[in-house]
Amino acid sequence: MRVIVTGGAGFIGSALVRHLVLERGYDVLNVDALTYAGNRASLNSVEDKPNYRFLQANICDRGAMEKAFQDFRPNRIMHLAAESHVDRSITGAADFIETNVIGTFTLLEVARGYWSKLPDAEKDAFRFLHVSTDEVYGSLGEDGLFREDTPYDPSSPYSASKASSDHLAKAWQRTYGLPIVVSNCSNNYGPFHFPEKLIPLTILNALAGERLPVYGKGNNVRDWLYVEDHARALDTIAERGRIGETYNVGGRNERRNIEVVRRICEVLDRLAPANRPREELIEFVTDRPGHDARYAIDATKLEDELGWRAQEDFDSGIEKTVAWYLDNEWWWQPLRERYAGQRLGLLKAARA
Repeated sequence: MRVIVTGGAGFIGSALVRHLVLERGYDVLNVDALTYAGNRASLNSVEDKPNYRFLQANICDRGAMEKAFQDFRPNRIMHLAAESHVDRSITGAADFIETNVIGTFTLLEVARGYWSKLPDAEKDAFRFLHVSTDEVYGSLGEDGLFREDTPYDPSSPYSASKASSDHLAKAWQRTYGLPIVVSNCSNNYGPFHFPEKLIPLTILNALAGERLPVYGKGNNVRDWLYVEDHARALDTIAERGRIGETYNVGGRNERRNIEVVRRICEVLDRLAPANRPREELIEFVTDRPGHDARYAIDATKLEDELGWRAQEDFDSGIEKTVAWYLDNEWWWQPLRERYAGQRLGLLKAARA
């Protein structure tokens, strides 16, 4: 099996690459532009493997993508390359439109040209997995779950750009017959997570004795998915998912943001005691614009149809995650020097 993974130096992408190379033994070409969130150090465990290759390239570069396809001759594309932080999209939407919409369009067109020339047997076996987010569905009330047939209702520039890319992928399947499968996942967490997101930011700020910012009152609810469970799910969907279908991937671990932060404080206080409880560092800050109240995934289709199950619940996953950050300062310390936890997504007041 020869797989191109786009965005394989990012958080979820690197977990997927490690899984495919080390656990599955697949030949993998990792295509990543190495923007701020891409980090080749996350791939140290595979860099010397004969079945792994890396190409620094932007998915918007059609010539580079065509050459990658022709040289590597993939059986499968797993497309994760994306700008992916809501706060950054609020103050800098252009990069999200360029990468998530134009980049996906470019990759779809290159894949279509490559696939259309394959021999019939290879054509039938080819798959393109487009990886997306539950944020395309918008916000839930206190009840209910996102299902594959939930109408799209994105709230942020980020989620709108991902919704656009989802629609492009589905249209290329329906119009051109390109064998595409789509996945939408809940919030991921785990090792090698860039420290701008809630869980790694909380861990590293708490370790440093710095304030722990929580938006609003911390009542926004997310369904948390351990990243290695997600990597297994993506492998399963690419291998056995039905063409033209969408599969939601969730951990069935709903938590309010304030509960997540307090749980991290509890685990850290036990594993790395400080001179005062770290919960005292929590500081409630102005909510971000358009902050969705609740996300929760119904993963029944993936579980029943393809047999996938999450192996980690939130308590086991957060223990592993905190322990990993305690043991791997070599990975996160250089990132903290570039991004020290400053607030993102603030809008300047409109002029009178």
